[in-house]
Amino acid sequence: MKALVVYDSFFGNTEKISGIIAKKLNCEAVRADRICYRETAEPDLLIVGSPTRAFNYTANIKNFLTSLPSGCMKGRFAAVFDTRSNIEQINSKFLNFMVRLFGYAAEKMERQVCRAGADLAACTNWFYVEDKEGPLKKGEIEKAEKWADEILKTVNEGLM
Repeated sequence: MKALVVYDSFFGNTEKISGIIAKKLNCEAVRADRICYRETAEPDLLIVGSPTRAFNYTANIKNFLTSLPSGCMKGRFAAVFDTRSNIEQINSKFLNFMVRLFGYAAEKMERQVCRAGADLAACTNWFYVEDKEGPLKKGEIEKAEKWADEILKTVNEGLM
């Protein structure tokens, strides 16, 4: 199985999660500004990760996702994740309203990979950071490892 993790990161949190997932999947993690889909070896599994910035994914992830030709992921798997603050702990009515209105990065990335024809290898996931810049909250590394195991199991069953 060929797998690839593509990510963007501002404060290192998304990069850390991407590295954990790539290690579990025995593949490479590449920053989104250093690759476009046409340069990949058409992976069987594509993982995409971005921090949530202004209720969206980053411009580098957007550029990568828009480089996915329509249908290019048909018969292949994908999974997406974001890193975000836990708004329940921030306790801001305005922020809660904005999140309900605009959402997070992961849901938007999921729509993009599904438009490219990918089958989802796992439910879209997110990993919490402390404050705005991190570090990752306690337990998020273990959560990433467990998620990667779930993805690997799904893909291996699907490729048989």
